[in-house]
Amino acid sequence: KMVSERLNMQRTFIGKQTIRTLMKGDKVSFNGRRGLTEGVVMKVNIKNVVVDTGSTRWNVPASMLTKVA
Repeated sequence: KMVSERLNMQRTFIGKQTIRTLMKGDKVSFNGRRGLTEGVVMKVNIKNVVVDTGSTRWNVPASMLTKVA
C-alpha cells in the first residue's frame, strides 16, 4: 500500500511540475496509442493539457507530455 501511495504521489508531482512549465503555444510531444505524437498546447487545465496535432485535439495528462525545443 505504501509503495502504491508513493507512486501516485510521484506521478502527481511530475504532472504538477510539467503544468507549471507549459504555456499556450508551446510545442510538446507524447507517446500515445499511435506512437510518438507532436502538437501545440491549446489550453492548460488543472490535470490535463489540450494538445492540437493539426487534425485532432487530444486531452493529455500532463505527466505524459515532454516539451519539444
